[in-house]
Amino acid sequence: MSRTCQVTGRGTRVGGNIARRGLPKKAGGVGLRVTGHTKRKYKVNVQKKRIWVPEMGEFVTVRLSTKALRTIDKNGAYPTLLKAGLIKPVKAKAKG
Repeated sequence: MSRTCQVTGRGTRVGGNIARRGLPKKAGGVGLRVTGHTKRKYKVNVQKKRIWVPEMGEFVTVRLSTKALRTIDKNGAYPTLLKAGLIKPVKAKAKG
């Protein structure tokens, strides 16, 4: 299972660190020099959650980033999961 959010699609990204050394000119030195570039990974904070969807009357288990959890708090579980394609629309019950 990859480290990706099922709602936002966010995943691990690649970036880099820059190593610098030397005394800044402001402090009386000759300035900072770049002495190396190191590749690194920026990992997404993904959580496995069981979310109650009142419109369906059941729990849905999803892997979400913390940003997606905030989106669900703001917009509601049903519209957010429906827009992401993780659940199917609930049919209206016929009156009879």
